[in-house]
Amino acid sequence: MSPSSKISPWVWVPTLYFTEGIPYFLVNSISVMLFAKMGVPNDQLAFFTTLLYFPWFLKGLWSPFVDVLRTKRWWIICMQALLTILCILLTISLPHPSAEMIAAKETSVGIFRFTLILFIIAAFASATHDIAADGFYMLAHDSKSQAAFVGIRSTFYRIATIFSQGVLVYIAGVIENRTGDIPFSWQVTLGATSIILLLVTIYHSFFLPRPAEDKPRALPASGEGRGRTIWRELCESFSTFFTKPGVWLAIGFMLLYRLSEGFLVKLSLPFLVDSRTETMRDGQILGGGLALNTDTVGLLYGTIGMICLLLGGILGGIYISRHGLKRSLWLMAAALTLPSFVYCYLSMAQPESLWIIGTAISFEQFGYGFGFTAYMMYMMYFSEGEYKTSHYAICTAFMALSMMIPGFVAGALELAVGYSAFFWIANACSITTFAITYFVYKNLSSQGLHECPSDIQPGAAPQPSKEEKRDLK
Repeated sequence: MSPSSKISPWVWVPTLYFTEGIPYFLVNSISVMLFAKMGVPNDQLAFFTTLLYFPWFLKGLWSPFVDVLRTKRWWIICMQALLTILCILLTISLPHPSAEMIAAKETSVGIFRFTLILFIIAAFASATHDIAADGFYMLAHDSKSQAAFVGIRSTFYRIATIFSQGVLVYIAGVIENRTGDIPFSWQVTLGATSIILLLVTIYHSFFLPRPAEDKPRALPASGEGRGRTIWRELCESFSTFFTKPGVWLAIGFMLLYRLSEGFLVKLSLPFLVDSRTETMRDGQILGGGLALNTDTVGLLYGTIGMICLLLGGILGGIYISRHGLKRSLWLMAAALTLPSFVYCYLSMAQPESLWIIGTAISFEQFGYGFGFTAYMMYMMYFSEGEYKTSHYAICTAFMALSMMIPGFVAGALELAVGYSAFFWIANACSITTFAITYFVYKNLSSQGLHECPSDIQPGAAPQPSKEEKRDLK
């Protein structure tokens, strides 16, 4: 074992998972805010930013190549370097639509063709980095160390959320207020992101360990044999996933549990910054957004919003560890509907008080953090078995698809009916959350799922513990 493989996890786990979070939120959250502030209409904004989810939906298809081509460490460093270059290109090539186009929300997404191409490449690089980082984490730790640092990796990923949705958005807002130049404010923000990614890439080049276990998986020497092996493993991972007991119910849960959130996620930020009146296509004037400044949105999401998200996630983890998945399902499903109720209220009342808006956002983020815990736990439990890593990647693909399907139509729907009606439609989709939760609750005892996935040995047939048998009755 090389000396570098003995580097303390405290040296690299926090920075690795902080870096894993930044490009994800840059592509899937910051891009939404950027296009909204640039005056791109909601239908184009929602549709094209939803396309950026595709790499996370498809990443299970190329994850075997990360296993057999080069080391996980090599993939991590290369993807971080590529993301740095892409951020620099985004910074210097960002279009500058006129202030009149921005104010009228008539900026065509067509002028952002090159920007979208760069975001798509960044999405593929970020998804590949996720595969390599998660695999590297398991290789660079023993089982005891993995458990000890799982909370640290989760915490720093969430800190990346705070940094992206809070700090970066706040920086853009401050520069916008001082200069009045919206495109320039986002250029500075993207430039700052590229500097951070560059520094982290250099840091990891020296301080990311080189575990002896981190090596390409052995394959046949011939190119044809290697290709057949990769293809066979890919086919086996998919075939075993789709022959698991209860697989179609599990897929239904992954697609429908977050349906309401799928409609909200692309338009919640535009709603916060859009003007308070909205002219519909038929000339009708309806209530619009909350007309918040960009820095205010960054401040709200970067402080109270992220605190409540963390609190919801932590309390959700504690609650589900004490009561088990089955007993937690209904409460967590109810918590996941909080965001849609929050935006129904905000769109109808259109409060001006930041205290009221901040309180509403705190309920939204807490509900999401608490309710999402059951979703993640269910995917972990369903993935247990011989192909745990591949099956979990397939589950995350369905998770991405659950956000993509409503995201494609959300913008057009909002432009057709207005914000208030749109949020009530999203709220009505909570019916599917409770319906699929009912069926999963009724069938959970037949899934053979453990309360603690780490107790299951790879390849072992899952056998419920005495406590789980009691819980599943």
